[in-house]
Amino acid sequence: MTAITTRTVEYSADGLTMIGHLALPAGVDRRPAVLLGPEGTGLSDVERGRADALAERGYVALAFDLHGGRYLGDPEEMLARCLPLLADPERMREIGHAALAVLHAEPRTDPERIAAVGYGTGGAIGLELGRDGVDLRVIGTVNALTTGRPGEAARIRCPVWVGVGSEDPIMPPAQRDAFVDEMRAAGVDWRLVVYGGALHAFHHPPVDHPVVPGVGYHPQHARRAWRDVVALLDECLPVTQ
Repeated sequence: MTAITTRTVEYSADGLTMIGHLALPAGVDRRPAVLLGPEGTGLSDVERGRADALAERGYVALAFDLHGGRYLGDPEEMLARCLPLLADPERMREIGHAALAVLHAEPRTDPERIAAVGYGTGGAIGLELGRDGVDLRVIGTVNALTTGRPGEAARIRCPVWVGVGSEDPIMPPAQRDAFVDEMRAAGVDWRLVVYGGALHAFHHPPVDHPVVPGVGYHPQHARRAWRDVVALLDECLPVTQ
């Protein structure tokens, strides 16, 4: 296993002091980078671990923050913050751009080779960066099939991959159809993977606090979704030694 280094990074966004997790691969050369967004509950050891796993594969990886260093385990508190955020593209873009600036400031980052990978709210932020015309190599999301403002998907300059559980009541078939229509109308290179029998946030291991209805872990599909994300990066943002 390749040695990596990690550190926390503080930066400002959405009126908060955000605390992200930066993972760096061994060496001193510039590497492709991944902006990693968490579920609506916020940055946790799950996303930190995924950033570390990406660094072990040779990427600079930043797991970014949503809530000023807090993890919102209370579903009501989480929804009270995330629902207005998801309804406000400019706020989502502000959070995404602030995290992206941290990646650009890291000397190990190759600024011309950056991907956005996210889960739930973090994935929606990645999509909004694409709709804002940010130069990304690929956008990959799980549980985030959010649609944008009319016409703005035409600004997406890279392939888009989305994964969703077939039984996800938060991203139901009608939402999937709306997202596909948006991507198709914009001429985006898109892919949709539906994981049979899976609920919302199926990729996230069980937590020790209440969750919103429709959330559930699916170990087999969680492993598959991670393999699919890794394969996506291997295709669109390969690490060259």
